[in-house]
Amino acid sequence: MGLLTASYVGSSILFILSLAGLSHQETAARGNIYGIVGMAIAVIATLFASQVGNYEYLIPAMLAGAAIGIIIAQRVEMTQMPQLVAVLHSFVGLAAVFVGLNSAINPPAGYIGAEKVIHEIEIVLGIFIGAITFTGSLIAFGKLQGSITGKALVLPGRHAMNIAMAVVCLVLGVIYVQTGAVWPLVLITLVAFVLGAHLIMAIGGADMPVVVSMLNSYSGWAAAATGFMLGNDLLIVTGALVGSSGAILSYIMCRAMNRDFLSVILGGFGNAQASTQEIEGEMVAIDADGAAQALHDADSIIVVPGYGLAVAQAQQSLSELTRTLRDAGKTVRFAIHPVAGRLPGHMNVLLAEAKVPYDLVLEMDEINEDFPETDLVIVIGANDIVNPSAMEDPGSPIAGMPVLEVWNARQVIVSKRGQGTGYSGVENPLFYKDNTRMLYGDAKASLDILLQKVREG
Repeated sequence: MGLLTASYVGSSILFILSLAGLSHQETAARGNIYGIVGMAIAVIATLFASQVGNYEYLIPAMLAGAAIGIIIAQRVEMTQMPQLVAVLHSFVGLAAVFVGLNSAINPPAGYIGAEKVIHEIEIVLGIFIGAITFTGSLIAFGKLQGSITGKALVLPGRHAMNIAMAVVCLVLGVIYVQTGAVWPLVLITLVAFVLGAHLIMAIGGADMPVVVSMLNSYSGWAAAATGFMLGNDLLIVTGALVGSSGAILSYIMCRAMNRDFLSVILGGFGNAQASTQEIEGEMVAIDADGAAQALHDADSIIVVPGYGLAVAQAQQSLSELTRTLRDAGKTVRFAIHPVAGRLPGHMNVLLAEAKVPYDLVLEMDEINEDFPETDLVIVIGANDIVNPSAMEDPGSPIAGMPVLEVWNARQVIVSKRGQGTGYSGVENPLFYKDNTRMLYGDAKASLDILLQKVREG
């Protein structure tokens, strides 16, 4: 038991170091290694714990799970990472439900009096949080994948419905603690399944990055509840780390989007609203020759990447173009919005994959004041994070959201497939401004042509 405890303490320390490393691009790779080593130690130590047996079932199950994980990781594209994260959250939630039901059907020996009551409360909380996480994550996956509409489902009296379902689960939990019967837990599971799905369905596409982050927090608390049920200290620590860090990240993202934290989590944000302003002007297109000339004339350039960059898998082409422009003596930097893409840090990972130097990648607060002195801004596949409506239109769904003020630059070129709106469905006045030109087409194809023309001079 002493060796097991020491292994768990070591894993906990490595997990903390992993979170610290993941907070900066320069140390992210090292942070990942800490996390991998910590999890390997935790799994191996648990396998050799005295209370673990039935290896004839456990080992094949682990090997099968590892094989499935490797296959999925190899096949999933960068654009599908948010969906993968959502699905993995659902697994954690479902595991918590199964562990809770198993603990109720086969309760551990030796619990009497207050200890028994506390353990039963842990079971109720684990099942409740796990069930919400499971269906909520599946709905988030569907919205991110596009198989479920990104529009918020706003039912009459939705908050009263949510409160009613929560109260029903509370009553059922009391019945379980008093009687020890399993049927209240089954009903809690079913009601919480509906509650989790309804909570996420009521949140619009504009707030999906926050939802993914919050579901990460839910999965952490579900894991912590599982740790209490199993008496596993490492699960408790790890779950608390994931739960608290996910909640903090969600709060930070809500501030970045000018959203009320509780309002987003309870649903109903991200809905379409009636705009109070009409967009004047027209979109003016530019061809590759014109864009290449603009790059040639500009001394200072800022690139704003968005989800469209990931969809087109154009990060390598962008990296080559950046290198060529810098070799020509031009200043090139990248501006990253906190909620760019469909997942926190999505654009940072994309640029790191393309080996863009870390010192060129700046956050919104670091670079927003530099746009007025910038010759050219290239927006690639981004919409909502560069939308002036957030500052100019009180009726916009993204009103008050801090954005990258790219329109203050001398010239803006927007690389976009077509004239459609962004993920939140909000029209963007930036595309109609006098200093904006639209470079239509696939981002990778457009960047490849620009790279060729820039090299040709």
